[in-house]
Amino acid sequence: MAATGSSVPYPPARAERDRWIRERRGPRRIVDARRAVSALVEPEPSETGEVVNVATVFLANRECPWRCLMCDLWKDTLAESVPAGAIPEQIRGALADLPPARRIKLYNSGSFFDPRAIRPEDHPEIAALVSPFERVIVESHPVLVGESCLRFRDILAGALEVAMGLETIHPEVLPRLNKGMPLPRFDGAARLLAREGIALRVFVLLGLPFVSEEESLEWACRSVEYAFSRGAGAVSVIPTRLGNGALDALRERGEFSSPPLRSLEVAVARGLALGRDRVFADLWDVAVLRACPSCRDARLERLRGMNLSQTVAAPVGCSECGGSA
Repeated sequence: MAATGSSVPYPPARAERDRWIRERRGPRRIVDARRAVSALVEPEPSETGEVVNVATVFLANRECPWRCLMCDLWKDTLAESVPAGAIPEQIRGALADLPPARRIKLYNSGSFFDPRAIRPEDHPEIAALVSPFERVIVESHPVLVGESCLRFRDILAGALEVAMGLETIHPEVLPRLNKGMPLPRFDGAARLLAREGIALRVFVLLGLPFVSEEESLEWACRSVEYAFSRGAGAVSVIPTRLGNGALDALRERGEFSSPPLRSLEVAVARGLALGRDRVFADLWDVAVLRACPSCRDARLERLRGMNLSQTVAAPVGCSECGGSA
């Protein structure tokens, strides 16, 4: 039996890393190919500053072909491709239960333009279902941003926005994340989107393996600035979380720790201070981040406020931990 704990170091080669990451996974959750994993509506500032309601539908589909070191999205995916018509059925069912919204995110734990995840023959029906929305936001690996993206843009009634994971511009950590994406590939996809008038949203990680907490924060801030330099109209700072197996094994080896809540505040505040465009703190499951019990709630409220106002709120002081962000 292969060792699956922290005794085996993280491998240097891509194929070995894929196996190492998969061996440390737990079980998937039960997912119905005909029903969206979840759906919700949240307010979000638009590119003009207006706060609008945005529906997010988390689609059930095949697992992403990349085995990123930090990813835990595979937990809500299927081992095989969904049948034709399943994704439109999921969207139709989710929209029937949601309150009104002006924009929609179709997130699928991978890439919308992966033909084994979202079938291209379903694109016309998907476009018809989302025709009431002024903007449609999908996520994609930069390698898959190409002709299929442009064809989908052309059949939409509203505007298209593509969300891509930059993760980090740290030259040593990015290759080790196993994303299969050197920076030039990201840059090429960003140029294509800009040339075609398609909006770009970027995901940046806070909490990198293999570097110190201080370095991780610094590189998150640098990565936010880099994303803006490549045309991003919105950047989401995502705290890297334990629980996917691989990062837990690295923590046991002393090669990873989840970032504290205070670091998320700093990263978002520094991003907003650039005055370039929108910066969001990803607050999903943020309660698991390390924080002083006395000021945790106030810090979360500060982050929610900055997400909506897109201004740097006053720091939170605390007599217990003695610090402010």
